[in-house]
Amino acid sequence: MRKRLRIFLAGHNGMVGGAILRRLTTQSDGEEPLDILFRDRAALDLTEQAAVRDFMHTERPDVVIMAAAKVGGIAANNAYPADFIYENLMIEANVIHQAFAAGVKRLLFLGSSCIYPREASQPMSEDALLTGRLEPTNEPYAVAKIAGIKLCESYNRQYGTDYRSVMPTNLFGPGDNFHPSHSHVLPAMIRRMHEAAQSGQDSVTIWGSGIARREFLHVDDMAAASLFVLDLPQEIYAANTAPMLSQINVGTGEDISILELAHLVAEITGYHGQILTDPSRPDGTIRKLMDVSRLSRIGWSAGISLRDGIAQTYRWYLENAESARK
Repeated sequence: MRKRLRIFLAGHNGMVGGAILRRLTTQSDGEEPLDILFRDRAALDLTEQAAVRDFMHTERPDVVIMAAAKVGGIAANNAYPADFIYENLMIEANVIHQAFAAGVKRLLFLGSSCIYPREASQPMSEDALLTGRLEPTNEPYAVAKIAGIKLCESYNRQYGTDYRSVMPTNLFGPGDNFHPSHSHVLPAMIRRMHEAAQSGQDSVTIWGSGIARREFLHVDDMAAASLFVLDLPQEIYAANTAPMLSQINVGTGEDISILELAHLVAEITGYHGQILTDPSRPDGTIRKLMDVSRLSRIGWSAGISLRDGIAQTYRWYLENAESARK
């Protein structure tokens, strides 16, 4: 009888981890039975080295998927820079090293598009990494994510492991954080437009000038892309990366201005008032569009449109109002 593949999914309670868990569960219920391992923070604190070591040596996973991270929007990154760099560095160092120590040969690390320089040419290709200064508003988080990529690369070079990295663009979908100030732009906007529509507000003001452009990927597409990259034969993955540029971008290859996004969210949520901008607030990087040509060449592309994804996310928000409004 074939041995069941043991997969440790770190971060299963998060938006991305939850989407990956849903997809893995579907696979396990089909023709590919899996042992899916996961722990919440109360059971396993990934910032604690000894706890991670004991878990890895006891459970002996075959594969590790690193979807665990401390994440937040511009306001949260500005307010808690030490928390963002410390927690993410500890999670990455502990999980990657202890996975290696326990004999894990295959690992997938999930990063972020903020690893690329603020002034990187658009769309941002994988080889833009470390070619310029980072966006100051999220530099600590970006530095931690770059460290995660380099950890994977370094273990591959020194020990011959198969540790891969995927860099998603801005993600959204079911399970997102809709906190009005500590969430990312799209879920925060969904909540504000919904509440404005319900209360009959005359106007809603969005941060920045509205001209900044962002790319958005539905989290279910991200889950599909992550497992697609994880399951690629090693020679195909290696042929589409380089020893010192081993990450692969994941996105849609299309972007939208923040003001256009606000009008789209207003339409979906039923808000009919004015939408104003506040140029005194930071725009962040003016444009962040991923070059997804490598992933496209290998054979994967996003399948959920922005409009459909926002509509689905808004329905989830309404159905999960209490837990979503953190």
